[in-house]
Amino acid sequence: MSDTRIAVRKTYKLYIGGQFPRSESGRSYVVQAADGTPLANAVRGSRKDVRDAVRAARGAFPGWAARTAMNRGQILYRVAELLEGRRDQLRDEVALAEGLDSAGAGEQVDRSIDRLVWYAGWADKLSQVLGTVNPVGASYFDFSIPEPTGVVGVIAPEESSLLGLVSRLAPVVVSGNTAVVLASEGRPLAAVTLTEILATSDVPGGVLNLITGHRTELVSWLAAHMDVNAIDAWGVPVDQLAAVQVAGVENMKRVVRPPRGGLQTFDWLDDGRAQRPEYIAAFLEIKTVWHPIGM
Repeated sequence: MSDTRIAVRKTYKLYIGGQFPRSESGRSYVVQAADGTPLANAVRGSRKDVRDAVRAARGAFPGWAARTAMNRGQILYRVAELLEGRRDQLRDEVALAEGLDSAGAGEQVDRSIDRLVWYAGWADKLSQVLGTVNPVGASYFDFSIPEPTGVVGVIAPEESSLLGLVSRLAPVVVSGNTAVVLASEGRPLAAVTLTEILATSDVPGGVLNLITGHRTELVSWLAAHMDVNAIDAWGVPVDQLAAVQVAGVENMKRVVRPPRGGLQTFDWLDDGRAQRPEYIAAFLEIKTVWHPIGM
């Protein structure tokens, strides 16, 4: 009997509402390593999958936004702890996807964990930093209070399969938003592993939803969806940004653009550029409340 064994490639599923469904379309595509070696099969999401993910995110939004800031910070910190436990698997997936050696991929994973911890620490500080009591010339108190925008569509960066995704996703959810993520098309495996970690964490189902598939189909559907309140377009090529903005005009979505010139030279390991409180503020609304001063 031969000792040669053919590896069984895994089919990575979607993550919607805390569950792992296959696409209703039944389609999938082959995910390859940086050197062209087939690694696994990924679900090729459909328009209905996008709708289902947005519906799940909308349903989870009130409960997630109502949680205390401290609790959201604790939950994100717990996700970082679980990533630490799956570090070796994530390192191998990042190495294969991005053509890095073990040390380089390990650094990407370590910084992803550290970035989650960093944003978790901001959860209970946002109101103090971004909110204020405004001076007014009348017998009123005037408060400005940051509140989450709602459902945010996140187009993950194609170049950085884990660190780039975490860097854009953490500032969206830490303040109470829910998210529908379009994973990297060519490098989705680390993102799907992240959802497997989320499923065993304290993150409520529907807060984070992940769609894999062809971006030529998915980006336009997500950008045009009327129940999506904002789009993080950092993963959209510069020459396609105008189309995304046009798609979002009908319900006045906020579109957060990538740095000038795109992400080709962006260093995700640079903490000074890749993690900033301004990235959290980009997905917040400032509510102003007037309250009469009592006698």
